[in-house]
Amino acid sequence: MSLVPMDDRDGWIWLDGQFVPWREATVHVLTHGLHYASSVFEGERMYGGEIFKLQEHTERLFKSAEILDFEIPYTVAEINEACKATAAKNGLTDCYIRPIAWRGSESISVSAQMTKIHVAIAVWEWPSYFDPVTKAKGISLTWAKYRRPAPETAPVHAKAAGLYMICTVSKHLAEKEGFSDAMMLDYRGYVAEATGANVFFIKDGVIHTPTPDCFLNGITRQTVMALAKDKGFEVIERHIRPEELADFSECFI
Repeated sequence: MSLVPMDDRDGWIWLDGQFVPWREATVHVLTHGLHYASSVFEGERMYGGEIFKLQEHTERLFKSAEILDFEIPYTVAEINEACKATAAKNGLTDCYIRPIAWRGSESISVSAQMTKIHVAIAVWEWPSYFDPVTKAKGISLTWAKYRRPAPETAPVHAKAAGLYMICTVSKHLAEKEGFSDAMMLDYRGYVAEATGANVFFIKDGVIHTPTPDCFLNGITRQTVMALAKDKGFEVIERHIRPEELADFSECFI
């Protein structure tokens, strides 16, 4: 089944404070964010007209920008309202929301302190990350080619575009081999996460999950842990070795 290209859709995108027709929301080919990955983003969900953990997502967007040494030219409250307004403008109440901020095209050198910071918000219907049929019967994972880097080598606690390069390559290789996704190790050889989601394991009714010291402590991850604890489950954050996986009875991402 062919997909509708992301650049050829009907609708509106919030771009630098204004609504722009979807197909006209473009950037220059010499944009710094395109060449040097100086961009940060969020992935949010709206259910029944309410955006899940909106405040937390927007605060993380601003923190990610701070880590990448640039300042978003809006307030958290303004971005929150823009996310809601963009969904409303497109007539959606159940959708995926993608805010993104990046350095502009004023400079193409590595040093880009004088570049303008742009912000955009796009929304679209995206019911499930994985194919519903595949998800229902259980997804399959292989080991990723690349590992999550050490905190001393990359801004690992920012949701930054550049950190997803190894995820794309690893997921492509996994799909070519017939798998749904890839499980990434960290720079020390411990289990880290899938290419786009945190991971949990279960053994004897206890939930185990990797310590997020070199990858994102996901907002959904934190929510799952809080809900599990409220239901009386024991949740343990720790370093997990690959050879331990055979001892777990269940896994979910």
